[in-house]
Amino acid sequence: MLVKLYIRNYAIIREVEVEFGKQLNVITGETGAGKSILMGALSLILGERADASVLSHHKGKCVIEGLFRAQDEKVAWWMKQNDMDEEEEIIIRRELLPGGKSRSFVNDTPVNVSALKELGHMLVDQHQQFDGQGIATESFQRSVLDALAGNADMLQQLHTEFQLLTETRTRYESLLAEQSTAEKERDYHTYLLQELEAVDLKPQELELLDEELNTLSNAGHIQQVLSEVVVFMSEGEQPLVQQLKSVQQKLQQLESVFPGVSPLCERLKSTAIELDDIAGDIERLSDTVSHQPDRVEWVSDRIGVGYKLLKKYGVQTTDELLKIQEDLKEKLQEMDEASDTAQQLKSAIITQEQQALKTAASVSKRRQQCVTAFEKDVNQLLKRVGMPNARLKVLMEPGTLRVHGTDTIRFLFNANVGSDRAEAGFESLGKVASGGELSRLMLCIKSLVAGKLQLPTLVFDEIDTGISGEAARQVAMVMEEMSNAHQLIAITHQPQIAARAHKHFFVYKTMQDDVVEAGIRVLEPEERIKAIAQMLSGEQPSAAALENAREMMNT
Repeated sequence: MLVKLYIRNYAIIREVEVEFGKQLNVITGETGAGKSILMGALSLILGERADASVLSHHKGKCVIEGLFRAQDEKVAWWMKQNDMDEEEEIIIRRELLPGGKSRSFVNDTPVNVSALKELGHMLVDQHQQFDGQGIATESFQRSVLDALAGNADMLQQLHTEFQLLTETRTRYESLLAEQSTAEKERDYHTYLLQELEAVDLKPQELELLDEELNTLSNAGHIQQVLSEVVVFMSEGEQPLVQQLKSVQQKLQQLESVFPGVSPLCERLKSTAIELDDIAGDIERLSDTVSHQPDRVEWVSDRIGVGYKLLKKYGVQTTDELLKIQEDLKEKLQEMDEASDTAQQLKSAIITQEQQALKTAASVSKRRQQCVTAFEKDVNQLLKRVGMPNARLKVLMEPGTLRVHGTDTIRFLFNANVGSDRAEAGFESLGKVASGGELSRLMLCIKSLVAGKLQLPTLVFDEIDTGISGEAARQVAMVMEEMSNAHQLIAITHQPQIAARAHKHFFVYKTMQDDVVEAGIRVLEPEERIKAIAQMLSGEQPSAAALENAREMMNT
């Protein structure tokens, strides 16, 4: 809802502030007084392109500011997307500088014009002559049928199902792409794995074989040294173990006269025993070392094979080769599992698509069920608003599954059914030539769904073009009924429409320092009667015109 509009230094407006009502706001006034200029200023804060030519002759920048109240999910989403706090009151300000530059702000946060335009469409729905945007789009036409069909819950279900289907398809396509790349490498990975498995390395095998080969290569020298040590310790003319035992025996002779040697005797005894054991171990160890030419050859060959693999894979240890082997095994296993997963996803896609199509069919059926009544209601309203030969037709055609169903929906219009021009046939709303006809058609359609859709503030600029009398009265009644659910702002020349206003604004011109300026004010009840009477009979209304105006306001 547009609560307040402030304008300074715009065209012939020096400074005005307008506070709009919640229901039907009507703007009347002299021709050229600035009614459309007022709407032009509003369009600027809704994101329309700024033109330096609209700058006032007054010095200083042009400022247009609008205060809105909005409790709409789309507006809340927009605020969040633009890093703003969600607030019920939104202040939009547009500044035009004399040099032609402009700045835009939402709640004092700078925004670019494209973002402002996006927000503007959520806050105000402007209908000017030859302006077919909004109602001519398939999304709006579809939302009209869905509102009448009560499809909200079913569409939410379809949205969930379609989103799940889309996610599953994305996963499936991604997996297929990965598989395509992996399949090219499968044979190579299989070859590498078979090569490693054929060698059948054990943990740390190459390192242990290195040690063994070193021992085998030095077997003669090892045996010689070990034999010499054994002889020195226990088999020579004066073996070390025997000499140590002799030292122990000599000290034992002193134990009776010199007890202090007793601990030393015990230690020598223990040492002799330990050396005797060591000598035995060395002898046994010597027995394990022998010259084995066949073993040397086998170990050398095994190490040669292993070292080639180390070099091929660019690693240093047996365990690193085994890690590569395990990784290859896992990759090939993942490829096998991916094939199973792809098949499962393919089956899931079929199931999910069938479910989404089933829901979409229900949505389509409910849309189709309300088409006949909708066409009838709109066409009856068109007769009421002075378009007796106009007809609306809804064309629903099957299409591919989308988030909102399978229907392609188009509203077709023919303004001259039954006339000589009837052969022109029905055309899409976007091709309708007459701005006045299109505006009234918009009014008829939106009045039918006003209570069921979250429509923003509706602005109608001269919707009354080409009508008068009873048609104008019917337009006024439709607008008044619609304003019970939505805020309407209408520029009009018709007294019938002005008479139904909940708030009546009058735009006027004055001369200030030989310069024309526009002003606007709210009319009091008696002023309204005079203004409507002037619309009926001229600048000096008769008593009959005044009485007629009073009657129009009271009926």
